[in-house]
Amino acid sequence: MQERCAIFIDGAYLFYLLRDEFGGVRIDYELLPQKLSENTNLLRTYFYSSLPYQSNPPTAQESALYARQRQFFSALRLMPRYTVRLGRVEQRGFAADGSPIYEQKRVDILLAVDLLLLAADSLIQQAIIIAGDSDFIPAIATAKNRGVIIKLYHGRNPHRDLMEEVDEHFRIDQPLVNSVRL
Repeated sequence: MQERCAIFIDGAYLFYLLRDEFGGVRIDYELLPQKLSENTNLLRTYFYSSLPYQSNPPTAQESALYARQRQFFSALRLMPRYTVRLGRVEQRGFAADGSPIYEQKRVDILLAVDLLLLAADSLIQQAIIIAGDSDFIPAIATAKNRGVIIKLYHGRNPHRDLMEEVDEHFRIDQPLVNSVRL
């Protein structure tokens, strides 16, 4: 019997990775989980992100970006075995040049809660995580203690502590991106 897995995607991380390391390439989000979960029984893909910040009242540019993101998340929700979890974006002050600073809130904890619930209930034997920062380490360590194998897919510079905590790690490279490219 095949092991059951779940995929956890830090959406902002994947967006930046595709933009910064692969020139803004567009991928097939339905094909990506199939590719990553080969030889396992995929329970579900969880996608974590936030809708963009909007001032009050929003600018035309903010409204357009918000509408595009809502449409993208709606399309993901229609894909088989996809769950979208949304945090929020908050303005956290201003940079030295006067531009606003925005932070995504609640997203990491949403991922951690889902991972821990699935691990605690023994619903998965593998977790495939697309992320790059160390915020997930406590949840990963706890899931590992419940017997879950943690596989990390990452870009060029993932946090070293994260790489040390997971069971296996794989670079998201050009061949992988090409295999799911639109």
